[in-house]
Amino acid sequence: MNISLNWLKEYLLLDLSPAEIAETLTNIGLAVDGIEEYESIPGGLKGVVVGKVVECIKHPNADKLSLTKVDIGTGTLLQIVCGAPNVAAGQTVLVATIGSILHTSKGEKLEIKKGKLRGEVSEGMICAGDELSINDDHSGIIVLEDKWEAGTAASVIYPVYTDTIFEVDLTPNR
Repeated sequence: MNISLNWLKEYLLLDLSPAEIAETLTNIGLAVDGIEEYESIPGGLKGVVVGKVVECIKHPNADKLSLTKVDIGTGTLLQIVCGAPNVAAGQTVLVATIGSILHTSKGEKLEIKKGKLRGEVSEGMICAGDELSINDDHSGIIVLEDKWEAGTAASVIYPVYTDTIFEVDLTPNR
């Protein structure tokens, strides 16, 4: 049986560490077999921000790529090479900045680095839902409502919560 620490805190005033709670549960007859940390969106969307696509042109050296200029609220436009078929100027999108580590819906980890794609510099990544573990859609990038300011953390739009899960072994009553 799994027990959520967040759920326990709804009913009990707890100021103990997860290890102390596990020990207490074991001492009262509920053997804790394991403790696992849980994140609603793996990686917590760290380094992912809202961007505004200011310019989008066809990549000069590739048929299926676009060259974009994206405002992420820093005062400098980033050049990002994007392969999504639905990218266009004027969109509000999610951008993984250089140094971000994305946790895909397939369980892979992708570190975002500055690089060149077909001879053009790319300074980040405009993301699809499956690249952020928000959903399993890889048909195109996520296009947000225009109400979000450039530079807003993605975790504001898609709230991330964490929890500690106790795996409890129910022992037979003797």
